[in-house]
Amino acid sequence: MASHTSIVKAGDFILRTPVLRSIFVPAAKLFCAYSGYRQLGLKFDDLIHEENPTVQKALSRLPKDEIYARNFRMLTAAQCGITHHLLSADKALKPSEDTPYLLPYLLELEAEAAERVELDNVEVAK
Repeated sequence: MASHTSIVKAGDFILRTPVLRSIFVPAAKLFCAYSGYRQLGLKFDDLIHEENPTVQKALSRLPKDEIYARNFRMLTAAQCGITHHLLSADKALKPSEDTPYLLPYLLELEAEAAERVELDNVEVAK
């Protein structure tokens, strides 16, 4: 499985390359529009599988207000799923509101893990 860091690096490469950007950015916007998670009130970071130890650690580092907002979005989406209804257009999440809130913590944790592995494998030269 790819790490979040490698996914971000690939995304940055795509955004720096004009040809790739002209292909992938409209496709990504179309995918987000048709996936329907915003119509349930969810942000993209809410879709990250949370049974991963790295994600659980990142969730524990979130500020209290962001945890509350995440839980509210999850409960709203669950309620929409139970009732088989989507949120109205004014209550659905706008693309401008879909900002990453968990990804910075995930990248920080992966950098810490890489640093830990590097320090564990240090050889002392005499």
